[in-house]
Amino acid sequence: MTHLWDYDQKKLKKSKEGRIKILERMINFGIYLSDKKKLPIKLIKKYWSKLKIDHGRRRFLKFILWEK
Repeated sequence: MTHLWDYDQKKLKKSKEGRIKILERMINFGIYLSDKKKLPIKLIKKYWSKLKIDHGRRRFLKFILWEK
């Protein structure tokens, strides 16, 4: 499967800001989810305050990750 990225993933994985940007893309656009891979929950929790994601998705993830 081809992925439409407008930047080099290998370079971004080397920096904290880059990893956050990749994580945002995975959440907002569903990248990798079609490959039956799971979202990295530890990274979502770690960078939660820095993630720029859609309000509805943020509320849904917050409900799933923290509210039981």
